[in-house]
Amino acid sequence: MPENAEKSERDHLNETRARLLAAALPHVPFDGWSAATLEAAMADAGLEAGLARLALPRGVVDLALEHHRQGDEEMQRRAAELDLSALRYSARVAALVRLRLEVAGGREVVRRGVTFFALPAHAADGAAAIWRTADRIWETLGDSSRDINWYSKRMILSGVYSSTLLYWLGDDSPGHRATWEFLDRRIEEVMTFERLKGRLRDSPLCRGLMRGPGRLLERVRAPAGGRHDLPGTLAAGEGRE
Repeated sequence: MPENAEKSERDHLNETRARLLAAALPHVPFDGWSAATLEAAMADAGLEAGLARLALPRGVVDLALEHHRQGDEEMQRRAAELDLSALRYSARVAALVRLRLEVAGGREVVRRGVTFFALPAHAADGAAAIWRTADRIWETLGDSSRDINWYSKRMILSGVYSSTLLYWLGDDSPGHRATWEFLDRRIEEVMTFERLKGRLRDSPLCRGLMRGPGRLLERVRAPAGGRHDLPGTLAAGEGRE
């Protein structure tokens, strides 16, 4: 297929997904992320089932993931308009986690998503979506790590984001003040751990360990080719990924 035709088809499917999601959102608080919601969205958007299947091969799973992806995109777009240079690095991380929650949409829609991705059949997709959110945040902050730190940063931030999201869902304080205080505490705990880790890394015992098993960790590399949702590789040589 010619490149222009492929792009046109891709754009058409992206537009179809966006139309289906916009039509589905009013139904989600009542029917959740379900087949009933997808059927109602197709009817409201005036789309045939065949086209919907092309745009969303896994049906409602892809629909819920599209909602999450759009939230990541909106967070990154708004972050580009902010000047975070005056903030400490930990405060920049907290600001983007807060921004991601602020663009997440209605709490009932998000609550339904949490319930949906808590199901065993969809848990892996939900975990991958949170990982991609953490990756987007670090990417937006200009993270340049390519070693084991690439993984530890995203793993820790995934936990911070997930716990803050759950707190946010039950927070009725004015302006979600309690949530942002909770987030600040989680970030401070991470920074305390990082400072402790730094002191341990410089200790004689840790330096001795790094001459043994620790050398294996030094060979871990971040994913190559833009696939930031998958594990990376062990480098066979210096600079190889």
